[in-house]
Amino acid sequence: MKHIIILGDGMADDPIVALDGQTPLQYAVTPGFDFLAKHGVNGTLCTVPGGFSPGSEIANLGVLGYDVNKVYEGRGSLEAASMGVDIADDEVAMRCNLICVENGKIKNHSAGHISTEEASELIEALQKELGSDTVSFHCGVSYRHLLKIRGGRKDVQCTPPHDVPGVDIDGALPKALSENAQPTCDLLVDLIRRSYDILMTHPVNRRRMEIGKDPANMIWPWSLGYRPSMLPLSDLYGIKKGAVISAVDLIKGIGRYAGLDVIEVEGATGLYDTNYEGKAEAAIEALRGDYDLVFLHVEASDEAGHEGDVDLKIRTIEYLDKRIVQPIINAVKDMEEPVAIALLPDHPTPCHLKTHTSNPVPFVIWHAGIEPDSVVFFDEQSACHGAYGYRTVLEFMPLLLNS
Repeated sequence: MKHIIILGDGMADDPIVALDGQTPLQYAVTPGFDFLAKHGVNGTLCTVPGGFSPGSEIANLGVLGYDVNKVYEGRGSLEAASMGVDIADDEVAMRCNLICVENGKIKNHSAGHISTEEASELIEALQKELGSDTVSFHCGVSYRHLLKIRGGRKDVQCTPPHDVPGVDIDGALPKALSENAQPTCDLLVDLIRRSYDILMTHPVNRRRMEIGKDPANMIWPWSLGYRPSMLPLSDLYGIKKGAVISAVDLIKGIGRYAGLDVIEVEGATGLYDTNYEGKAEAAIEALRGDYDLVFLHVEASDEAGHEGDVDLKIRTIEYLDKRIVQPIINAVKDMEEPVAIALLPDHPTPCHLKTHTSNPVPFVIWHAGIEPDSVVFFDEQSACHGAYGYRTVLEFMPLLLNS
């Protein structure tokens, strides 16, 4: 049997008054999701182990069957793998957002979802002005970039910018967790402060402000780590050949360390306007070929949650259902080898909080011939009545592979 995991990043939410106390998953029209729920087996999954913040890196590593207590080395090191950037033994790597600051406060974590083309000019300027034998900036996608420090320490507390919208910069700056980490911390604070003067006057940001867009006027480094050591999924679970499909460097990086092939899809953006059909077609083609596991990741709902945009989140959920899940369900019914489909979020991103939480998420597993439970809708509440019950994240892959 082949397997596909369809993960709607941040898709879970809390009840919303404007939706008559329903969550976006409950409110959205999702016949594909509900087909899986009605004909499959449902449950709830704790994707964030105790002691970890509810980041996508933690949750997605767990969903793929990795014990984050053993393998996690920060988000930046995972994204470096996707970007083709090596991490030396004496280097620490970290995510480096381009953010928008207004009146000394973090306005948003994404600089208004700046384009990659614009961001590449800004990262080039930062490397020219701030780069050295010790410090190097590497361009990623949109607002998501990489910073490496030679001789740096990872024991520095850095707050993810999407966790602190509206917070004063001074109250959220990095803090050293040990005496030895103080030089790394001081360097990061210095880079943050100096980046403002470089970016605020850059022609890219002048043009953005002239047409009413948020400037990408500060860097925000976070999630520090060294090069991780991860066994491929072939060793962990006997998966012969797997693939990952995503617009996000983090997920591609996890996939590379997991031994999965990265399938690039033209027009995949990580936003609501991503190429849903292209992702679905790529996944179907992979399953018809010699791949026995496909990890299909869609970021759009998470970004809508960070924006606090309820209507957009509902739309992204319905897009995922109509433009990815339904076509995949229809396609696998005609395949020679049976395919098991798993659907789940990695974590909730409640619109009223605009950040991630650690609450359990719904999940469902379906394939032809599986004995269904009594659940008929895919959402946070219905899943609580599923036959799988409440599970920890390291139980997910064995459940899927042995379903």
